[in-house]
Amino acid sequence: MINISHFINSFSSFISDKTIQPWEAIDNLDNILKDQLENVTADFVTTESCTIHPTAIVEQNVTFKGRIIIDEGAFIGANAYIRGPVYIGKNVKIGPGSEIKQSMIFEETAVAHFNYIGNSIIGSRVNFEAGSICANHYNERKDKEISVLFNAEIIKTGIQKFGSLVGDDSKIGANAVLSPGTILVRESIVKRLELVEQLP
Repeated sequence: MINISHFINSFSSFISDKTIQPWEAIDNLDNILKDQLENVTADFVTTESCTIHPTAIVEQNVTFKGRIIIDEGAFIGANAYIRGPVYIGKNVKIGPGSEIKQSMIFEETAVAHFNYIGNSIIGSRVNFEAGSICANHYNERKDKEISVLFNAEIIKTGIQKFGSLVGDDSKIGANAVLSPGTILVRESIVKRLELVEQLP
């Protein structure tokens, strides 16, 4: 079993269930965000299904779809595409032209320009350089169910869309690709142009 709090300190204050698996949290993210809305302060502004703290900066031509919470001090660069359900934590920076889909990104993380993060849980103080990708689907395989490798054990998720669990203080180099089902411990370093495949 994967305890997400061992990877991301802030996770336990967001979701108290220590048994929930990363792909289960992502699969149930819309309901999780509904519950989180009960905890946001009165100064948050809600428009349709998007809830944004007034200190967050959203540049021009950003597209929001689905349920989204953007916490205080966050920055969303021009032409970004945020496809809910998505949680963007305190002081997170999403660069211009990036796409975030069905993911949680915790505080102080920086996602540079032209990145894609799909169906993933990203820890605090993680840095994604430009063009890096958290892929969430095995387009090239006949069997598209995603499995993860953890403690030398292969765990079947039972789902076809799951990206990565990236631990706190990790660094992902420019144009690197994290394959579906990638699990990175805290302070992981992925080199520029590196492909991370944990399963054959």
